Amino acid sequence: MRPLFVLLILFSLAGCASKGEGEQTTSQRARGIATIHTELSAAYYGREQYAIALQELGIALQADPTYAPGYNVRGLIRMALHEDEQAETDFKRSLKIDKNYSDAYNNFGWFLCQRGRAKESLPQFLEALKNPLYTTPEVAYANAGLCALKAGELSTAESYVQRALILRPGMPEALYGFADINFAKGDYASAKSYLLRFQQSVQDMNAEQLWLAVRIERKMRDRNSEASYAMQLGKRFPESREAQLLQMGE
Repeated sequence: MRPLFVLLILFSLAGCASKGEGEQTTSQRARGIATIHTELSAAYYGREQYAIALQELGIALQADPTYAPGYNVRGLIRMALHEDEQAETDFKRSLKIDKNYSDAYNNFGWFLCQRGRAKESLPQFLEALKNPLYTTPEVAYANAGLCALKAGELSTAESYVQRALILRPGMPEALYGFADINFAKGDYASAKSYLLRFQQSVQDMNAEQLWLAVRIERKMRDRNSEASYAMQLGKRFPESREAQLLQMGE
C-alpha cells in the first residue's frame, strides 16, 4: 500500500473523530479502526514485517470482526508464512462476508495455484472477473493464465494472458506469462523475446523466473546467458526447488 494512501486515511479518521458523538455511530467508528489498521497491516506485509502486520490485523478484526479486507490481508500473510490451513480459512471467511470481493477471489486463486491446486484455482479468478466494478481485471487474467498453464491448459492460458495484455499493454506478469507459454509450445525464440521484455520492466527475477530463463537459454544454446542466469539462481536462491533442480542437472 502507498504510504500516502495510509496517510490520507489517517487524516480522514482524524476528521471523523473530531465530530460530535452523535454524528458517528459505534459501527462506523469500528469500521474506521478496522480500515486503518488493515491498511497499516498491508503496508507491513509489503515490507515482509509479518509479525507487526499480524498485530495490526488483530486490532482491526477485534474492532470489526465483519471486515472482509482484514481476513483477505491476513490470508496473504499466512500464505507468506506457509500457514496454509489458516490462510485458506481466512480467504474463505473474507468471501463469505463479501461474495463480490474480487481481490479476495484473486488472492485465494493464487494461493491455490501456488500450492499445487492449479485446476481448483481457475474458478476463483473467473469469480473475480464477474464483478463489473473490479478495478484490476488484468491481474486476475494474468494469474489465471499462469495457473491454466500449470494445469496443462495451454490454449486457455494463452487466451487469458492475451486479455491481460490487451487491458494493460506491457504488463510484466503477462509478458512473463507469454515467455512461459511459448517455452511450453517449443517456440524458444519468442519465449526469449518475451522474457527480455519482462526483464526490462522489473528490478529482479525470482527463483521461478530465473529457472525459466536458464531453460530458455539452454534451448537457445546460449551458454554464456545460461551460465549467468544459473549463477544468479544458485547465489540468490540456494534453498529453492529451482536451484535444487539446477544442481541435479534437470
